[in-house]
Amino acid sequence: MIRILFVCHGNICRSPMAEFVFKDMVAKEGLAGQFFIASAATSMEEIGNPVHRGTRARLAKEGISTAGKHAVRMERSDCQKYDYIIGMDRWNYRDMLRIAGEGSKQKISLLLDYTDHPRDVADPWYTGDFDQTYEDVEAGCRGLLDKIISEGMLARH
Repeated sequence: MIRILFVCHGNICRSPMAEFVFKDMVAKEGLAGQFFIASAATSMEEIGNPVHRGTRARLAKEGISTAGKHAVRMERSDCQKYDYIIGMDRWNYRDMLRIAGEGSKQKISLLLDYTDHPRDVADPWYTGDFDQTYEDVEAGCRGLLDKIISEGMLARH
């Protein structure tokens, strides 16, 4: 089982978008049973709140539901639970290292590092552009899944 934690500042926009896009992607590939996928925040600001309405609306256009998801905070213990801990921007990366400790650096990366154009995922909290964020997230998730498949980390049926 490959365990992935997506992380952003509040866990209401970008990281839950990545969580549910990746869940949908692996399900469509027939690989859902080989993954455990979740998301979390680096801050306490939104803990307990549901996914942002803009993220819910954008994912609904793709037939993806975020039902039941509420913001949770990343914990140091997540470094033992997850194989990949993936942030959305360099501020998240810095905060993830602070939470996890430098010893976990090999597990921590940024989502768009799995694409041909590494950069921060656009934050719709500030931009209001959930379509651009979706495009970034979808590209990063596809790149991540392709990397995992190419490394032969999945069981073949």
